[in-house]
Amino acid sequence: MKSKYKKLHELKDEMEKDDSLPLKKGANKLVFGSGNTEASILCIGEGPGRNEDEQGLPFVGQAGKLLDKLLLLAGLERKKVFITNIVHHRPPENRDPLPEEISAYGKYLDKIIEIIEPKIVITLGRFSMAKFLSDVFISGVHGKVFNLTVNNQQLTVIPMYHPAASLRNGKVLEAEKVDFVQLREILSKMKV
Repeated sequence: MKSKYKKLHELKDEMEKDDSLPLKKGANKLVFGSGNTEASILCIGEGPGRNEDEQGLPFVGQAGKLLDKLLLLAGLERKKVFITNIVHHRPPENRDPLPEEISAYGKYLDKIIEIIEPKIVITLGRFSMAKFLSDVFISGVHGKVFNLTVNNQQLTVIPMYHPAASLRNGKVLEAEKVDFVQLREILSKMKV
């Protein structure tokens, strides 16, 4: 039986060859994901920024540095989780991903979730939250726990603000810090 690591690398190779992906032409690198392939926690962001596009890794810029600090508040190290995005190529001018772009990358994100088999999905920002929770505002649900069935998988989804939003807004940053401190309790109760 193939390891998760091998399956993810095969999926990454498949994505790199997929010329139908709508953001591929304008991007430098595919930003597939990184971290522990055996993780029980999957963090899903929005899309790559400039630094991510250059390095081919998610959350390596200022938002990534903040994410590392936030994870520590929850008692987590970055190397213990797997991190990916809703779209895996950088949108032009760092704009929000369009619905058709999110949809085009969605089949790959579904496969990543299927391969990793996380117990917990931490969504970072409203676009990744919307994959699991529709018709809600992040301001009303951040830090809350939702137990969902997604593609026949039982997942605990915890929406969080995107670290980039926290960098721009001190009130959001304070709320996000509280959410990640509370996440530590949630994880200990779940024995993750």
